Amino acid sequence: MKIFAISDLHLSKACPKPMNIFGPHWEGHWERVQERWKAKVGEEDVVLIGGDISWAMSLEDARADLAEIGALPGKKVLLRGNHDYWWGSLSRVREAAGPGFFVLQNDSLRCGKAVIAGTRGWSCAASASTAQDEKILRREAQRLELSLAHAARQRQEGDRLLVMMHYPPFNDKQEPSVLTEILESAGVDQVSYGHLHGPHLAFAFEGELRGVRYRMVSCDYLRCDPAMLARETEDGAMEIL
Repeated sequence: MKIFAISDLHLSKACPKPMNIFGPHWEGHWERVQERWKAKVGEEDVVLIGGDISWAMSLEDARADLAEIGALPGKKVLLRGNHDYWWGSLSRVREAAGPGFFVLQNDSLRCGKAVIAGTRGWSCAASASTAQDEKILRREAQRLELSLAHAARQRQEGDRLLVMMHYPPFNDKQEPSVLTEILESAGVDQVSYGHLHGPHLAFAFEGELRGVRYRMVSCDYLRCDPAMLARETEDGAMEIL
């Protein structure tokens, strides 16, 4: 089993919104994602989709995009992004996604020797310092703690702990935040995140920071090619990449 990730698919089957308005590198992005996904992901694999899944404004309109993702190989783990306005109650989203999906919200999923937790997060930039921003950030911190507590109850000896987020959990200088403190305290092995696009990709960070490995998985950053985060070794252990 392998674990892949890609975020910010920004699909729009029911509500057409050509992504090439954000630059020529988005031209035909979904076709490229599908081609590369099918070439490398098997039915036994897991793909983490870290938010900004669909431009749809309603769950009914998002169903077409979920169906296209569902037709691809592997088990999919979904997380809400800041543009997923169609995302309503957890029960309705899980019903719409259907078999082959796990919708992550305040809980976790054990896959082989890996446990996957996470939350959307919020901007940690210095500019995001209003009372409302701080309120949302505190709420997301609580949701991350709930998800990690659920993961701790599921985790077995030798399991690796992976966290998926939409926003990066730090600012453009990778300074500590309430989110990174939670991740470090929980002993998280790896965090994948997205959200950044265009010129903001210059601030993307990949590598180890205070004991946690970070991977950037926005669709345009990956050039539409899902990134492998971890893989099962011959002895059954989960190797973090």
